[in-house]
Amino acid sequence: MAKKNSTSADLDALLRDPADPDEAAALVTALIDEIRKHDVAYHQKDAPSIADADYDKLKRRLQTLERDYPETLREDSPSLAVGAAPAQGFRKVRHARPMLSLNNAFSDEDVADFAQSVRSFLKEFKDDPERKLDFIAEAKIDGLSCSLTYENGELVLAATRGDGLEGEDVTANARHVADIPQKLKGKGWPAKLEVRGEVYMEHAAFFALNERRAEAGLPLFVNPRNTAAGSLRQLDPNETKNRPVRFFGYALGETSEPIADTQHGIREKLHKWGLELNEPSKVTSDLGELLEFYREIGERRASLPYDIDGVVYKVDRLDLQRRLGDVQRAPRWAVAHKFPAERATTVLEKIDIQVGRTGALTPVAHLTPVNVGGVMVARATLHNADEIERKDIREGDTVIVQRAGDVIPQVVEVVLEKRPKGSKPYAFPTICPCKLKAPTHREEGEAVTRCTGELACPFQQVERLRHFASRDALDIEGLGDTTVRQFFEEGFLKLPADIFRLKHKRDAIIALHGWKDVSVDKLLAAIEARRGAPLDRFLTALGIRYVGETNARKLALHYGDYPTWRQAMADALADDSEARKELEGVFVADSKTAKGVVAKELIAFFEEPHNVQALDDVANEVKPSPVERPATDSPVAGKTVVFTGTLEKMTRPEAKARAEQLGAKVAGSVSKKTDYVVAGAEAGSKLKAATELGVAVLSEDEWLTLIGDG
Repeated sequence: MAKKNSTSADLDALLRDPADPDEAAALVTALIDEIRKHDVAYHQKDAPSIADADYDKLKRRLQTLERDYPETLREDSPSLAVGAAPAQGFRKVRHARPMLSLNNAFSDEDVADFAQSVRSFLKEFKDDPERKLDFIAEAKIDGLSCSLTYENGELVLAATRGDGLEGEDVTANARHVADIPQKLKGKGWPAKLEVRGEVYMEHAAFFALNERRAEAGLPLFVNPRNTAAGSLRQLDPNETKNRPVRFFGYALGETSEPIADTQHGIREKLHKWGLELNEPSKVTSDLGELLEFYREIGERRASLPYDIDGVVYKVDRLDLQRRLGDVQRAPRWAVAHKFPAERATTVLEKIDIQVGRTGALTPVAHLTPVNVGGVMVARATLHNADEIERKDIREGDTVIVQRAGDVIPQVVEVVLEKRPKGSKPYAFPTICPCKLKAPTHREEGEAVTRCTGELACPFQQVERLRHFASRDALDIEGLGDTTVRQFFEEGFLKLPADIFRLKHKRDAIIALHGWKDVSVDKLLAAIEARRGAPLDRFLTALGIRYVGETNARKLALHYGDYPTWRQAMADALADDSEARKELEGVFVADSKTAKGVVAKELIAFFEEPHNVQALDDVANEVKPSPVERPATDSPVAGKTVVFTGTLEKMTRPEAKARAEQLGAKVAGSVSKKTDYVVAGAEAGSKLKAATELGVAVLSEDEWLTLIGDG
């Protein structure tokens, strides 16, 4: 069915040449919105709203902009996918157990450190260095994480990883993916079985697909990984059926009963039940053999039919995995040993300065776009003034750029023999590039240079707003960098609370270029949906130094709800108060952040009246919901526990992790709110404080009996 004609004025506006990168980014966003609108009309409603030739012009213009401004290329771009997203989007699915990411290792020393950290966490292996500890090594597939849930052997749900806690229901599409059995083979599977693995595309299939697209005059896909990801999120499941996507299943999520005692046992069972495995793999307790496996796989990498970007090492015994648990958003019992970073040579055209939400000045290299490991790179971080001076990086230099995994591209070194004549060392600015032209300042002992304009600096204001709405914070869909900047410049946004008052600016927004009724209403609906965002996301969104995702979650779990946290922070302003001690105790000494630093930054935040005013303002608009605690009926759920002295049956980190798994709050100091102090040998001041305050004191054996581990 042919598409109808659109107005030439609208089309000309979308096909215009941008004046600068910011306008290009805005234009890309407008093009994507327009193309998606027509995709919905054509694919979902069978009611085309634009002529075929004009539609093709929009697609070609988008592809050209993405080529000329590589930083604008998005994984969800219509140039990388066919069809439209569902009219209401994919149904959200909350994972029964979080789908965690992995920490990375980039050297043999990193792997050795990982293995030693596992032994140090588990007391019996710490005390006996010769005790055998098996690891399994598996090829790390470069694909899209996916979860499959089977009930009585039948596939009932497929979900993407999403943010690890919540993904998207892609069941209809997954039914068309090769290697995903609709019914498990054989017998012996549990009533409920969640299989986790990776959706990917083989090289030969990817190239054949691109050949067909080239013959049809369609834009080519960038790489197999993005293509596989886009294929799983097609509106029409038949589109997925036409894509040569495959699946490896190699891990478990939630199951109604155990199926094995080891990771290699899980793999054997899954293969027996009809799932393909990412082979080869190797089980060994010898670190040298693990590293040799890594090198062998690296040598075979180019000949493998699919992309891999490293090797994953996992503790093989499942009972040890459970004891090791998780740290932040990654398991303690696994690590990804990444292959060496991809590198390329290009020209550094100029150095620009970006100002972050804390006033930090970060130098950014603008590069002649270059393909690095399948990704077009046009910018790279230069870190700070010391790094520029150390590497003697200058504008006009030919430089080597590398990109390791998902790490931001960086300039590794300068090719000095290609340095232009007359080049001069880069002078780091002493004045912030903001409108205030405020002086910059660098604290003694710090590498970061900051703008002294603080919240009056428009760059910091924009960055704080951008951070507030970002995916890791409140996750407001559609309120990205370009939109935040546009609304700020229009005077619609100044403080976070203004985001939730944008509904009063609806008509003014529609009057802006690139905005229409549908896109504005979609944005306002996304904003309204975040008025009850989880407390940890809200705390992350505030942008307080050192209060990122991990520490925000610690605070949210400890204090429970927003009113309690808000009052506790106010009470903690008093020196030597119980609230101050409690706050400091939330961040125990084994944290990577120095003890007391997080509490110090929180107190400093609340000592500034403007911060408190802005916080209370946004709290009138947002009512954060309590964070879901791990489901548990243990006798210590919700209790505050302090460990002191030397424990005999477990290390202190394992004791802390086990208590948190059972829903307890582990503090680093004793207060009136402490429920239990678990005292090992040579307990000191904390035991004395517990006695003076009348807090229940348990021996290690009494603690283990209480939690059912005795």
